[in-house]
Amino acid sequence: MVTFASLAFSILKAQTMTEPIRMLHFADTHIGVENYGKTDPQTGLSSRVVDFLRRMDEMIEYARAEDIDLFIFAGDAFKTRSPNPTYQREFAHRIRDLAELGPVILLVGNHDLPPTVKKASSIEIYETLAVPNVWVAQDYETRVVATKRGEVVVATAPYPVRARLLEDADTAGMTIAETDAQLQRELTAILEDLAVEADEHDMPRVLTGHFTVDGAVVGSERAIMLGRDIVVMRSAVADPRWDYVALGHIHKHQDLTKGRKGLPPVVYSGSMERIDFGEEGDAKGFCHVELQRGKALWDFVQVDARRFVTLRADLRTSTQPTEDMLTLINKHQLKNTVVRIIMQLTPETESHLNEALLRDALRRAGVYHIAGLRKDVEQSRRQRLPSPEGLTNMELLEHYFIAKEVPTPRRKALLATAQQIMDEVAEQE
Repeated sequence: MVTFASLAFSILKAQTMTEPIRMLHFADTHIGVENYGKTDPQTGLSSRVVDFLRRMDEMIEYARAEDIDLFIFAGDAFKTRSPNPTYQREFAHRIRDLAELGPVILLVGNHDLPPTVKKASSIEIYETLAVPNVWVAQDYETRVVATKRGEVVVATAPYPVRARLLEDADTAGMTIAETDAQLQRELTAILEDLAVEADEHDMPRVLTGHFTVDGAVVGSERAIMLGRDIVVMRSAVADPRWDYVALGHIHKHQDLTKGRKGLPPVVYSGSMERIDFGEEGDAKGFCHVELQRGKALWDFVQVDARRFVTLRADLRTSTQPTEDMLTLINKHQLKNTVVRIIMQLTPETESHLNEALLRDALRRAGVYHIAGLRKDVEQSRRQRLPSPEGLTNMELLEHYFIAKEVPTPRRKALLATAQQIMDEVAEQE
């Protein structure tokens, strides 16, 4: 006999099974970045570390309000591979909060890898302690994950470790380029195997990976990268057997299949807080995904990341450079921002510039941190190198060669050799 209660339960069950699964995708929290920070009196931490933690807190509040079912963290929890215990504690508090709301997948990124093979990763402790609702994804595998709105197939592709992928390959005599090509083939084959496994399940499917995909626009992650990158072809992940591809590693938010019909969203959520001026114009946040088999609707949720502002002024012909610069400062809303000023000057206009007045104006405007007042004064290239702020090691080296008037062909050869040495050193760290 069908009772009203059993009928109601059946209807409710059917509705639950057809309701989209609500998922949050975030990555690259990099707890431990202290650029442009000072000691926060309330926590004792760097104020910039507090910025990064607050972005996570914003996301957690959003997850509670939106009743999120599943959380995918696509790698790089900390700035370094050996974070201090305080940073680990603060990150753990927030992972615990998320795990109380739903399953959490923590993918291992390059910054999460142990410094040596036999050591534990910075996030392995969650697996060791068997923390409920947390899966530390350090292997290439697929699992069926149960959420309150239904099951999801999640496939994980942690940061590709060269020694691990080439363990059975004969690379003797290979050049770096040939080794990279072999690594790409190995990783592509693994991703295909994951897609085959996922295709056996008639339910929503998500691939999460921590690597660079061909065509992605890179950013400041290059300045803090640990290890040498393997580039994955977009076709290896833009596969209709997946409903959504959640990527980490690249700090700039982007959808690599935007406008391409028949392909799943292949999305870098981007980092959640700005690291330096290379990310000045980038929106920061996470992705809210409504997931069904064959369909994924998603939005980028922007967080209140610390603003970075560059003020540029050409004062080479100015008769009153200080006053002109003060006018420019007053035109901008600079409260709680990290600010740098870049001025083009001649020796004459530089002599009339009062830097103390500029710094005072910035402080009165409520600037959080003055990153620098850069003066590019017209003079011989040999007399002055550009300010090192915002330049990578390779860019600094190139400017040095230019200042020394090294011929272009020779300069290019030296830079290529230097890059190879840096890559090899990074591999050994």
